Amino acid sequence: MSKPILLAACLLAAGPALAQAQADPQRDPAKTEVWKPIPATVATPREAAPSDAVVLFDGKDLSAWESELGGKAPWTVANGAVTVVPGSKGIRTKQRFCDVQLHVEWRTPTETKGFDGQHRGNSGIFLQEVYELQVLDSYNNATYPNGQAASIYKQAIPLVNASRAPGEWQAYDVIWKAPRFSEGGGLLSPARITVLHNGVLVQNDTVLSGKTEYIGAPSYAPHGCAPIYIQDHDSRVSFRNIWVREL
Repeated sequence: MSKPILLAACLLAAGPALAQAQADPQRDPAKTEVWKPIPATVATPREAAPSDAVVLFDGKDLSAWESELGGKAPWTVANGAVTVVPGSKGIRTKQRFCDVQLHVEWRTPTETKGFDGQHRGNSGIFLQEVYELQVLDSYNNATYPNGQAASIYKQAIPLVNASRAPGEWQAYDVIWKAPRFSEGGGLLSPARITVLHNGVLVQNDTVLSGKTEYIGAPSYAPHGCAPIYIQDHDSRVSFRNIWVREL
């Protein structure tokens, strides 16, 4: 089709809408076009953190982390992963965070003989140090559902069990909304979390009842932004590709 004929066809097709817009400015499609603000551009390279992310562990060192007791993070780094040293205590980020998008990949030990329930591949990722997203080998491993992998420990059962076999890498993608407190310390809004486990939605805007408790009911106490903490629970769980985007 020649250019003049194509232009005429386009004008003919748009004719009724154009006539309506000229007769009634409120029907002009440009009235609902918003041009500002323009979203910032974020690069998303394959198998790497987004360009606006804070990289917490890239497989090289634990410079972004410290021991929960203070001082150098005591876990081992090898082959692009960091592995819990049982009995050494947990590690936490040096930087404090509130609302974040968090990506963590993790792997439980291949050897499972003699281990079951909460004793198999146990660790935990604590948002703001006190709200635990459970890490556990939940592949053919029965335990209480509000303590299995991808649970909000002792609070929220995951929608499904998306666990892979021990020794395989798994991923959590988390949207975390920190709780808000009044100047007097009262709770204005509770914490909320959305989690995808290996790409499957397992926590859907879940509302937390308070900080994680092993015994007793959860409750809130006022606090501000805080580190991300990973638990030493006497199992050689490994982690890699850890990054956050502050929201």
